[in-house]
Amino acid sequence: MDCPCGKELCNNKTVQENVPLSPLTTFGVGGPARFFVRATTESELFDAIHFAGERQLPLLPLGGGSNLVISDDGFPGVVVAIAMQGITAVEGTGGAMRVTAGAGEDWDAFVQQTTEQGWAGIECLAGIPGTVGATPVQNVGAYGQEVSETIESVRAYDRREQRISDLPAAECAFGYRRSRFNTDEPGRWIILAVTFLLRPGAPPTLKYADLARHFPPGSHQTLTDIYHAVRAVRAAKGMVIDPADPDSRSAGSFFKNPTLNGAQFAELSDIAPEIPHYPQADSTVKVPAAWLIEQAGFRKGQEFGHVALSSKHILALTNRGSASSGEIVAAAREIQRGVQSRWHVSLTPEPLFIGFPENSCLPEGAIRG
Repeated sequence: MDCPCGKELCNNKTVQENVPLSPLTTFGVGGPARFFVRATTESELFDAIHFAGERQLPLLPLGGGSNLVISDDGFPGVVVAIAMQGITAVEGTGGAMRVTAGAGEDWDAFVQQTTEQGWAGIECLAGIPGTVGATPVQNVGAYGQEVSETIESVRAYDRREQRISDLPAAECAFGYRRSRFNTDEPGRWIILAVTFLLRPGAPPTLKYADLARHFPPGSHQTLTDIYHAVRAVRAAKGMVIDPADPDSRSAGSFFKNPTLNGAQFAELSDIAPEIPHYPQADSTVKVPAAWLIEQAGFRKGQEFGHVALSSKHILALTNRGSASSGEIVAAAREIQRGVQSRWHVSLTPEPLFIGFPENSCLPEGAIRG
């Protein structure tokens, strides 16, 4: 493969062609990437961007592949695996620990390392598949914590301005499962590293009932206790990647928990006064998507062709071995229609949808990557 740009990147040993993407995602679906590059340094990433630009091809940054539905047709441009690693820690003001991790670091391993060091702040986010760079995009959260609570800044490449920016958390527009990276400006930013402010010696967070039930009443928990307990609770729901567990072949929770305004919640509570609900600081009310799905008549393990709802956690769609992306889309749309018909509430999918034609009929509220 000759390259007019003369870059070393264009060596066949660096750029691969027609690489299957399904093995690189936790869902296990997706056709091939026209070109594929693994970037272990920022320089290699910029070369990949140059490579795509020279050919006027779209570029897709890929982390751990844990929150994606990739089309069976694959991706017609350059997929660049973000593999920049390295962790540094320095003391910040007020006794905080400023910890910076490369975007390619494995997230669960990073959480384990911070808990072993005694740095509180992300211990409840154990067991979440993917990389550090993916966590600010979705504002990952679980069991009473969100990464936005500890992120100090995000180092990212601005594809529009063609420069690196260090974005303080206040400029990341964090919200429930959203940020400027996936909602306001999707496709503009490529995350290179994330800096967290963690709390040495602080007690762990233990807010959620199903996590608290893991421990004897009145017992004392360390950060590492919480880390292992969260992994155990997630594994019991099929939410920790395990090749032996078909329920873990998923993108995690497929739908966001709806956040309703006062009028919407009043309408819902009139027909379902028993629904669990969680008032928010902005006067909205969050309701559990899992409850809405189950009470709309769907059941754990229910099959939609080669796709099924998890037998352990009804909020996860799973690939039963040979699912197509089209079957995933169809199943998600059927669930959305069922919940809308029963409860008049719209469910929004969490994963990004990659490589689908503009005229494809994706689930309502789907974000294209």
